[in-house]
Amino acid sequence: MHTVKAALEEAMATIERVDANVLMAHVLGVNRAWLAANPMRVLTESEDAKVDMLVARRALGQPVAYLVEKREFYGRDFAVGPDVLIPRPETETLVEAALARLAKHVSSPMPRPSCVDLGTGSGALAVTLACERPNAALTATDMSAAALEVARRNAEAHGCRVELVQGSWYLPLAGRRFDMIVANPPYVAAADTHLSQGDLRFEPPGALTDGSADGLDSIRAVVAGASDHLNARGWLLFEHGYDQAAQAQALLEAAGFRDIVSIPDLAGIPRVAGGKIT
Repeated sequence: MHTVKAALEEAMATIERVDANVLMAHVLGVNRAWLAANPMRVLTESEDAKVDMLVARRALGQPVAYLVEKREFYGRDFAVGPDVLIPRPETETLVEAALARLAKHVSSPMPRPSCVDLGTGSGALAVTLACERPNAALTATDMSAAALEVARRNAEAHGCRVELVQGSWYLPLAGRRFDMIVANPPYVAAADTHLSQGDLRFEPPGALTDGSADGLDSIRAVVAGASDHLNARGWLLFEHGYDQAAQAQALLEAAGFRDIVSIPDLAGIPRVAGGKIT
């Protein structure tokens, strides 16, 4: 039988050190500090086999988040799987932008601002907003029933209420208006070589790209339909690609938005665009 130290050394011969530690901690149900403090703990036969299996799958390129079935986002763990996009740190920029505006109650006469998350996936964005602003009424849409089930589990796990409705973008929201619309739509260009590399190979393609040459068709749909679903002075905020800030601003201007913003992520890259409806 392997000790923790020996098993980690063997794993690190084929995968990254951080990944090896995450997988070992997952199998043993401990944190990485415990691993460092208990290097001579002997693995059971079952634990040893599970570690070997996960390391082999990671060596084939499968994302660590899918292997451990969770990813941390904005200080909370979210269940993830092959039906949903893995939450990214840069999307926390969108969370911060939305929270800042929800704090002002968006349209001031409203005691309980309403917000919809379009294409929610795992629900990381909607659930985070619901947890951070419990006075807000959160709705989330997705065309995938499997994704909505993941979002439901995450909402329940974090003890918050999010209304989940199935359909593409605004389709299930006929006649409804909100104080805020947020979205992290697919925005990778169809021919982008990154889609066939790394973790992206295992994530749902429809959550990464809408098949358009410039990657902007989904953003176009989100911007074009916003005016029919926003209350006066309501905000639209959405994530976009690292090189799409100018196009995002142009789409917002053409749709009649004002107070248009471009917000950089922690790396200084423009990541979120948005504006107010008149």
